[in-house]
Amino acid sequence: MNPEEYRKMRSVEDDYWWFVSRRELALTLLDTYAKAQNATILDVGCGTGAVLSELELRGHAIGIDLSHDALTFSRDRGLNHLVYANAEQLPFVDNLFDAVVSLDTIEHVPDHESAIAEIFRTLKPGGVFVMNVPAFNWLWGPHDIALMHQRRYTRRQVKSLLINQGFQVEKLSYSVFFLFPAVILRRLADKFNKGEPKVTLPQFSTSTNQALKSLMRTEGKLFQRVNLPWGSSVVSVAKKPNPLPDS
Repeated sequence: MNPEEYRKMRSVEDDYWWFVSRRELALTLLDTYAKAQNATILDVGCGTGAVLSELELRGHAIGIDLSHDALTFSRDRGLNHLVYANAEQLPFVDNLFDAVVSLDTIEHVPDHESAIAEIFRTLKPGGVFVMNVPAFNWLWGPHDIALMHQRRYTRRQVKSLLINQGFQVEKLSYSVFFLFPAVILRRLADKFNKGEPKVTLPQFSTSTNQALKSLMRTEGKLFQRVNLPWGSSVVSVAKKPNPLPDS
């Protein structure tokens, strides 16, 4: 992403409904599927540090990003376990992490297969990978261009990407289900806007923002029980299988 988008993210991600709901869902999934105490956790694409701050409460957390601007914002939060690194070539030994989290990052990576392979390599056997990516290429528009996305995904594509690198898929669903019609209208309207592509976050009153967070928490409870059939993001939980015992 360009530096201006990181500044926007840092200014809103602690309280804006979309960032909050994405973070809460990912952390809930991590707590549900990753059982390790004092876990070693990697945040791939830590951005400006909101998720990494939460991960540090769960164990030893390391954040990587390919943006110096993002890492600077993370340091400003008081985060210190930061590495400038490319997801396609993680600078870590094999079988190091109990869990890896990557939220809206893999869609930025030119060679996403290499990135997933690297995450698999650095996870311990039995380790858990929680990932969020944008859904449906027909939603592609100025928003994606401004964020320097490479692609959007279907649930089937995410499943194939994970399985092809050796992962066992534990959970795979769309999210932002209830608000998906509003997202569609917004993305279609963006396609007709002229000028330089940019990210526009609709501004809401405090009460509306709180109501949206409450709605997404309700969706989060539903998400844990069933796989949702549509939404603007694809969310997955995958596990690195334990090796088969010697015969």
